[in-house]
Amino acid sequence: AGLLVIADGKRGDVPVSARAYAQALFGATQTPWGPVAGLGADAATVNPLLGADALEPLVEAAAGSGAGVFALVRTSNPGAADVLDWPDASQPLFERLARLVADLADPLAGDSGLSGAGAVVGATEPRHIGRLRELMPRSVFLIPGVGAQGGSAADLGPAFANHRAGALVAASRSIAGADDPAAAAAALRDELWAISQSAAR
Repeated sequence: AGLLVIADGKRGDVPVSARAYAQALFGATQTPWGPVAGLGADAATVNPLLGADALEPLVEAAAGSGAGVFALVRTSNPGAADVLDWPDASQPLFERLARLVADLADPLAGDSGLSGAGAVVGATEPRHIGRLRELMPRSVFLIPGVGAQGGSAADLGPAFANHRAGALVAASRSIAGADDPAAAAAALRDELWAISQSAAR
């Protein structure tokens, strides 16, 4: 259909396993019977909690196929606060993860100034979005949590502060469950377009 496909698998593992995930998502796996094509995703969600060496094979494979990754930085579920908001002596864990993502920006940098090294940033805690934009100025934010989870599009301006294409908002239940899903999707798109234009000025 000509649409971009994000494989929301939240993959992350030790480097040898991460390479296998990368082949399955972005490339192909060599076998004695020839190559077996992978999913051919345009981007995938990845779990950064195993550290940079676990992300590197996924980033390399994404770069080689013209794809991108979205690392889990501050997710939209209520339980995210149990771990991702946990403070150390100087910063909450989600800020440390954001710095890790920012360090991956160069291999997936695009001509627009944005990078394919993106971040999952939930709309349900909008007070974090501005700080995360400061820490990851070139990352596209994949933003779940608008609608059924309680997040509001009106709070997402800081995500677009550096670029009008700085965020991709995911809304599913609130659109799929609407009386007119097409109209609900169009209304959200129009609201976000207006917010992005205003925020990026």
